[in-house]
Amino acid sequence: MKKKQNTNNPAEEAFKEGYGIVRANPILGPLLRKADAFFNDSYPMARDDWAWVNSKGQIYANFHRRASPQNWAYVLAHCLLHLALGHIREDRDGDPLWNAACDCTAARYLSELHFGPPPLELSAPVPSNTRNEETLYHWLKEHKDPAYFRFSTMSGGRSDMVWKPVSRWDLSLEDWQKVFAAGLQDALRSAVDYAGGVRTPEESRKYQGPIQQARDWFLDSYPLLGGMAAGFKLVADPLTVQRMNIPVAAVSVRMQEIYVNPAAGLKKMEWRFVLAHEYLHAALRHEARLGNRDPELWNVACDFVINQWLRDMDVGSMPESALFDPELQGLSAEAVYDLLTANLRKYKRMAQHDLLFDPPDWFDSKSFTDLDAWCRSAIQRGLDYHESHDRGYLPAGLVEEIRALSQPPIPWDVKLARWFDERFQPLEKHRTYARLSRRQSATPEIPRPSWHYEDSASAGRTFGVLLDTSGSMDRSILAAALGAIASYSSARDVHQARVVFCDAQPYDQGYMEAVEIAGSVQIRGRGGTVLQPGIELLEHAQNFPRDAPLLIITDCECDRLHLYGRDHAFLVPRGKSLPFPPKGPVFYIAP
Repeated sequence: MKKKQNTNNPAEEAFKEGYGIVRANPILGPLLRKADAFFNDSYPMARDDWAWVNSKGQIYANFHRRASPQNWAYVLAHCLLHLALGHIREDRDGDPLWNAACDCTAARYLSELHFGPPPLELSAPVPSNTRNEETLYHWLKEHKDPAYFRFSTMSGGRSDMVWKPVSRWDLSLEDWQKVFAAGLQDALRSAVDYAGGVRTPEESRKYQGPIQQARDWFLDSYPLLGGMAAGFKLVADPLTVQRMNIPVAAVSVRMQEIYVNPAAGLKKMEWRFVLAHEYLHAALRHEARLGNRDPELWNVACDFVINQWLRDMDVGSMPESALFDPELQGLSAEAVYDLLTANLRKYKRMAQHDLLFDPPDWFDSKSFTDLDAWCRSAIQRGLDYHESHDRGYLPAGLVEEIRALSQPPIPWDVKLARWFDERFQPLEKHRTYARLSRRQSATPEIPRPSWHYEDSASAGRTFGVLLDTSGSMDRSILAAALGAIASYSSARDVHQARVVFCDAQPYDQGYMEAVEIAGSVQIRGRGGTVLQPGIELLEHAQNFPRDAPLLIITDCECDRLHLYGRDHAFLVPRGKSLPFPPKGPVFYIAP
């Protein structure tokens, strides 16, 4: 019994394998996917021919040629470079000098790309002056060196590229140079992502879906958030987002990852909006600005603000499920949060949990410091480039927040000094003869006036100090606050202050000299916290001016206060936050 013969053609199998090598190449693969490669005997060729290509992207290979897959890959790449570099021109069709110049340029490209090995007859050393085919073409007109005619994929130095006229039916011809440029751009982006650990080589070779395309748009076309997009890895694993209960997307700044749910069913423009939303969460340090606020409500407040900005900036398309309220336009996240506290239950139900908060101990680590500095720098550089190149409208609130992040925070004691400056203007000295100054020994007969403060100017220069002396207040915080108050009072000619201690009940210390506030004050109380009785005491005190400002030092474990419209400011330990919207400034005291 005869064995069944193997009908596979070894030459065709080698060609197909070489075709696969080129198709997998990140630079030349996009070109080959749009071109047409033929390997049959419909186009007779000479025995030593390899292949030729025409301007329509049709590559015809020698069906009877036996070669290795690597040799076929080199030949196909050579033909594709003729298309990519715009070599096939109607005005130079059939010109052997132009064909030789283009062959040398293609060989130079493949040599520098380490694409090969080339077939034996094409493996001659590439001359050095083959960088530009136009320059080489004019040089060959004068010299006609035969060493430059060895790189054609057709035997005998014949042309391996042919111009085909375009008919009126050829409406879908490719712009091969644009396809090549896009392939180069994608290959460079993949290499950068791989080097930075954003994507693995396998992920870089995958087909880019709408989520990845949306992310790449920021890298290519939107410099404001391009730096943030380059530093955060996209995680689109369905099992991961299902386990984390993420309906659309979420960001973890500590992990430098953005989790996206491919099953959300969003379009590319909607994914662009969603990714920009997450990038802004990270860039504006929303998780670090949480403080003692409710995490879910703070997330909602930040979502309202970001969505309004992105809508004004026309970045992508806002999904239907996004939180948006035009009445909140122009407000900061902190201001929106204070408004939302009026209806906690309603707005907490709207939380989309797209901001993943990190453990508190992470904020004290060096990793947080480095990442925080990187985020601030990335968004600041993006803003500078965006504005210098006029890349589009940016809301004033967003620009203000980015600028504020790039500046170091003002120390609390400096803010307190400015508060004193605004309320206590420097006293002006007047010269008077009511009390003479010392006479100069040279002219004792001439009286000279002395400097004098008007009594009316110093009248009413006082303020109130309400100290929360509950057991939760740290003594070092009280000492730092009282020391700063005493120093600034003396420097601004405020000689007396009304001091009231308050925990469960108020203790009126009366008026004290400014220099004595920090030195000899003896704190009373150390019980619970009820500050309203202390405010009532000062409000109804007959010898305390109605327009005197009030400084309240508290750890915020208190209820909403009624201050009767009195000018006031809070001094709060860092890490605490007021449980009610303050109308006066808040100075966060460093421990």
